[in-house]
Formats: sequence, C-alpha cells, structure tokens
Amino acid sequence: MYKELQSVPKAYNEPVLGYAPGTPERASLKAMLAKMKAEVIEVPMVIGGKRIESDNRVAIHPPHDHQHVLGHFYKSGAEHVTMAIEAALKAAPAWAEMPWQERAAIFLKAADLLAGPYRDKINAATMLGQSKTAFQAEIDAAAELADFFRFNVQYMTEIYAQQPESDKTTWNRLEYRPLEGFVYALTPFNFTSIAGNLPTAPAMMGNVIVWKCSNTQTYSAKVLMDLFEEAGVPDGVINLIYPSGPVGGKVVMEHPDFAGFHFTGSTGVFQQIWKTIGTNIATYKTYPRIVGETGGKDFVLAHKSANVDQVVTALVRGAFEFQGQKCSAASRAYIPDNMWDEVREKLVAQVEGIKMGDPEDFTNFMCAVIDEPSFDKLAMFIDNAKKDTDAEVIAGGQHDKSKGYFIRPTVIVTTDPRYITMEEELFGPVLTIYVYNADEWEVALELVDTTSIYALTGAIFAQDRYVVEQGTKYLSQAAGNFYINDKPTGAVVGQQPFGGARASGTNDKAGSYLNMIRWTSPRTIKENFLTPTDYRYPFMEEE
Repeated sequence: MYKELQSVPKAYNEPVLGYAPGTPERASLKAMLAKMKAEVIEVPMVIGGKRIESDNRVAIHPPHDHQHVLGHFYKSGAEHVTMAIEAALKAAPAWAEMPWQERAAIFLKAADLLAGPYRDKINAATMLGQSKTAFQAEIDAAAELADFFRFNVQYMTEIYAQQPESDKTTWNRLEYRPLEGFVYALTPFNFTSIAGNLPTAPAMMGNVIVWKCSNTQTYSAKVLMDLFEEAGVPDGVINLIYPSGPVGGKVVMEHPDFAGFHFTGSTGVFQQIWKTIGTNIATYKTYPRIVGETGGKDFVLAHKSANVDQVVTALVRGAFEFQGQKCSAASRAYIPDNMWDEVREKLVAQVEGIKMGDPEDFTNFMCAVIDEPSFDKLAMFIDNAKKDTDAEVIAGGQHDKSKGYFIRPTVIVTTDPRYITMEEELFGPVLTIYVYNADEWEVALELVDTTSIYALTGAIFAQDRYVVEQGTKYLSQAAGNFYINDKPTGAVVGQQPFGGARASGTNDKAGSYLNMIRWTSPRTIKENFLTPTDYRYPFMEEE
C-alpha cells in the first residue's frame, strides 16, 4: 500500500528564465504587462467559491506609480471572516476524505499551470502590484511557487510513507489526519510564492483554509485564486478575504474551531497573535499549531582572508535586490579594516551606478518600496543617519515619493557596532557597515551573534578554511539559513529549506517536510490478529 505513495512524479526545480533581449519570454512578458496595465480589474473576496463584494472598495496602485489604478479590492468586515470560516468548515469533511492522490494531482497541475499558461500573468501581476523586476518576479512568483507545489507533494508522500513496525500478530499503522478545524493563513506582500505556499501547504495535507493576504498583495493574490480554482481546488477549501489585521484576528482567534496559524510577517504581529492564542487557549477544541516566519537582521561577516569582489557583489545583491524587502536581505555587514578601503571604493561605485525605476523598464535593477508608510520610515532612518555623529551615509541617501515610493540604495557606515540600523529591521534598501580590526575576528563573531534579536539568515566570507569552520560553529544559533562565501538571500525549495529561530520565527522550514508535518494530526491504529481471551499471564501460574 505505502510503496504506492512513492509513485508521484519526482519533484524538480522549475528552470528560471532569463528574459534577455531578443528572447521569446521577454516579448511575451512585456505584452502581458501592457495588457494588464491597461485594464482596471475588480478583486472580490472568494468565499466558498463565490465572489463577494463589500461596500468598502479600495484602489490598488503600483508602488512605482501611485497615481495609476490597477483595480480595486473589497475590504472584508467581521461578517466576511465568519462567512469564510463557515465555508471552510463546510468543505472540510469532503476534503479530508479525498484520497491523497487526488490532492496531489491538484497541486501538481497547479505547478504546471503556473509554469506554463499562468507564468506571464503571475509575473506581470507581481511586477505591477509589488514593484518587482522581471527577474525577481520570475524567481519568486513563477519558479519558487511551482517548486513549493511540486516538492510539497513529494514531502507529503514521504510523510505518509513513514509507518511503524509491526510484530507477528499485530498490524500497526499511522493515519495522518488533517487538523480538526480550520487553518488561518496570514501572508505578506513581499513574496507571491509565500502568499501561495502558506495556504496551500496545509491544504495539501487535507486542511481547509481561511487566507488573509496583505492589502498590498491583493493584485497577484487574485491571480493565485484563479490558478487554484483552475487546478481543481474545491470550493471552500481555500477562502480569500481582506480584513484589517485586528478584525480578522479577533474573529479567527475567538473561534473554537481555530486549529492552526501559518504566518509570515513582522515579529511584533506574530508575538501579539501568539499571546492572543494563549489567552484564548481554553476556547479551542484542540491546541492550535503555530508556524511563523518573521523578521530578520541578516548579516554579512567578512574575514581578512576574504575575496573583496565576492564580498562587494554579495553586499550589493544581498542588500538591494527587490529594494531590500526580503526577510533574508543583508542589512548589516562587518568588514575588516585591512580590506575596507578597497571594499568601500568598489561598493560605492556599484551602488551609485544602480539604475532604478519602473519594472516595465527591464534595464532597472531596483524599483519602488511597497507603500508610503514604508517609504516614510526608511526616509526617517536615512535622514537621521545623515545627522548622527556616529554614522555616515557613503552612498545613496536620496528619496522621492512624488511619483512612486523610490528610495536610492543607501549605505551607512557606523563607528558604533550597536547603532540603531545595525539592530533594527528596516525592510528596505539600507545597508549598515561596521569596520572592525582585522586581527579581532573573535570580537566580530561575538558582535554578530549578540547584536540582533533575530536569527534568520547570515553569511561569512573567508578563504581560510579554519576560519570558515570556526565561524560556522560559533554562529550556529545566529541564522537558520547560513551561507559560506555567498549572499544570505535566494534560498531554493528542495535545496535550502528556509526559516530561522530566536525572534525570526518557529524555524519550521518552508520548502521541507518539517513544515508539512506540522499540518497533520497522526492517529496510531493497532490491529490485533490473535486477540487474547484470558486475562491471566503465564507468570501467574503456580510452580
């Protein structure tokens, strides 16, 4: 029986297209961008398969052109959250009973649809709605999400195949049930793949979902719901709503059938929700599963033996791709003074040469940050650094929101290793560097490990292998994803399972069986073929 579980198509990583001039994918994507930008669409809620509108209609603007209107989504009230929960619970029995092969087929089809007929649409939606370049959209919205679907199917079958031993007269089995109730998926703006994975990973294991996406990701979320429906996800299994955080959280966290929480977002929000779940714990039928990936203050630490060009490239790509709006983005760096002059010269030249603007111009390396609150926060930190005596802005520092929320890639050098931008997550194109004494490597290691509350990603650069080993061991708790001579971003599903600990989350590793197993509630079944008929044991007999 369980050998059959291994018969699903072997998972593979979706090839990433290059979009170079003259390629067919470039022409096709540009045509889709023009088509979608010319339209103004409606983005209703999807509850039980029905399109639901409300009286609160909100415009969707590209971050890089906030006067343009892409469409409108409909804000959800408490009543819509309740409707979504009821629709999910209504769909739960049939979905739980569906054979695992059928669930697998749905998401394998979703992967192929995404890699094929939906590729241009999901990439264009991510570019327009979230201001990603073509390449950043491709590796996120198309390739990584297809990878999640394919590899999660493989992990699901591997979990189901894990069965206990049986002796000669019994048959022991593990039945992997869905959780009893519904799962609440709360997803961020910055990765369309995360927005697609957080509701579908639990759904693949037989759970039903209430999904709240970020208000700044509703444009591509609509494409994802269309994809799920075309792939065959039954009505009510995944329900998409757009409430404010407090409204959605209150209804969900007070419901007795709340069984799981799948989250990517800020540490503060996650901690508040965890606290609320604890307060309401006696309300629930079961202890909810809590899985979260939150913030990061991700580091690059260079040793005096490191290659300068490698370090500079890692800093530029790691800090400034997608405007630094990645949980994994390099935002603090530690550079030894023996190479600092050369690093500074090359880094400043490259950063000042970065071209930024509209993602429809494929020559741009960066686009706009997501919205005005993000822009204002980043501008404040940059302007403060210009005035602070223990900080110096050596590249960038300009910002302009007249047309879009544009912030130039900015590099700050500080003389204080615990300067505020070395500690606080900014979530934008701001890199802060501390220059340390090249002969005090152990001091630098201690600073890296203790400066931040987070432990998501980090990278060390060194040619000395003893140093690599020492750094890897010393920083064993400093990053859930650790890189040696590579930038701290760009984890690939099936290759680098993603997640961190400390204040960065529960480290349940999206893109691995570790995440999938959180969405099942196993039942042990023992069947006895030679059932005892006498209560007495042999040891009880007389001599």
